[in-house]
Amino acid sequence: MKGIIIAVNILHFIITVKSSAIFNTDYWSARASILRFEEKIALGGNLIFENDERIANDFLMDLKEKELAEAFSDPTKFSPAKNFIEAYGNIEQSKVFKIIKQMPKGAVLHSHDTSIVSEDFVFNNITYRDNLFVCDVNGTLSLRFFDVPSNDCNWQLLQRIRSNKTMADEINSRIRNQLSMITADPDSVYFNVNIAWKKFMDIFAFITPMLTYKPIYEDHFYQGLKELYEDNVLYLELRSTLPTLYELNGTEYSPIEVLKIYKEVTTRFINDYPDFVGVKIIYAPIRVMTPEEMDAFVKSAVEMKATFPNFFAGIDLVGQEDKGQPLTKYVDKLYPIINNIQTFFHAGETNWYGMKTDENLIDALLLNTKRIGHGYALTKHPFLLDIIKRQDIAIEVCPISNQVLGLVKDLRNHPASLLFADGFPVVVSNDDPGLWGAKALSYDFYEAFMGLMSRNADIRALKQLAINSIKYSSMSNDQKLKANVIWTRKWFSFINQFICDSTRDLVNVSEIVQ
Repeated sequence: MKGIIIAVNILHFIITVKSSAIFNTDYWSARASILRFEEKIALGGNLIFENDERIANDFLMDLKEKELAEAFSDPTKFSPAKNFIEAYGNIEQSKVFKIIKQMPKGAVLHSHDTSIVSEDFVFNNITYRDNLFVCDVNGTLSLRFFDVPSNDCNWQLLQRIRSNKTMADEINSRIRNQLSMITADPDSVYFNVNIAWKKFMDIFAFITPMLTYKPIYEDHFYQGLKELYEDNVLYLELRSTLPTLYELNGTEYSPIEVLKIYKEVTTRFINDYPDFVGVKIIYAPIRVMTPEEMDAFVKSAVEMKATFPNFFAGIDLVGQEDKGQPLTKYVDKLYPIINNIQTFFHAGETNWYGMKTDENLIDALLLNTKRIGHGYALTKHPFLLDIIKRQDIAIEVCPISNQVLGLVKDLRNHPASLLFADGFPVVVSNDDPGLWGAKALSYDFYEAFMGLMSRNADIRALKQLAINSIKYSSMSNDQKLKANVIWTRKWFSFINQFICDSTRDLVNVSEIVQ
């Protein structure tokens, strides 16, 4: 019904404009009407400024317009047009970015287990823990915790190697190189999607044996929550492969036991930070499984839903879509459970049109997905777009991920611009921030606000993103109520502080000029 009303309003507007033109209505009035209509239907365009939001918006838009004007004059200064790996230092100097960092951003709904923590923490903290061993196989390092190392490799205690200054510099450089995609010339190094994805998957292969040591896995997840909390995020839905965890004594933990560990860490974090609302886990193994593995996955998901009904959100399949199995491969296993297990499918994370990856979008909808992960190819499917808007299915837009992994170079050309312009149910998320030098959520919000949205998109668009992130989450109604109360309080506190800081800066500048 909502989609029909919107369509009727648009048709009425077009007819009115055309009729006006026939009767020689003033050109400039018609032009202004079009601009007002575009603003109204864009993300956040229906929100009304509350309290002092308009004052805060004036300050924000002044900074945004100055930054855009400088880039329009000198395009080399526009960060969203550059690979994030190259641009993140400049982004951190942006006044708009600094404001976005202070802003309460609601929830993160698309992020992955072993990549949510900043690369600096993994290197400076985790790789300096006791009992971490390193092995070099044909120029590639492996890291794993042991009490007594196994005989399958020439394992050496990393602390011992670092005790030698020359050896420490070399090993540290190699570890950092394998920990992230950061490089001096990313566009030359990752010159196509497959090259970027190979490096991306190599990082997961490198960090997983280290991070799946149970005490480290717990600390890593806690740190991920802390980094989100410090970035003014109050809730997380985490996609996890639920990997096998291990202890030094050889004890191992199954997927459902790992889910319980997540819940215990979440409870501890909420006790430490009571205004953090919570976490839910989406069980998301790699999208290359045998029929037997798929059966085991479905069986585990059913058990998890029964055992942790308020913590287990649902299922997904992850990995490079172009090289993974299409959803059609698993329909016979998935279709029988979609009324009992919620789905959150990655779909359309591709530049190809009409290929199996692109058509995953169709299957995701037919398999009852609550949200669509990435949905990069959606704008090539107007019929699906209409369904998504009518059924109010959220699209998880991850700008930096799409850029770093080779789908788009200049974020002004990201297809999600249309989704923002037409007020689709979108959320912005961070995907795998720790693998390309980002941290938490603010970087993706900045890139979306400055690169994907219109110059005229204002503080209401940012507010709508935060509201959407709560609305389209899997939180219970009680959790959503609590989240909205906490977020609203923090939002207006942010508005007041932003106005105070901006006013003080204006006074200081005036005094300097005088």
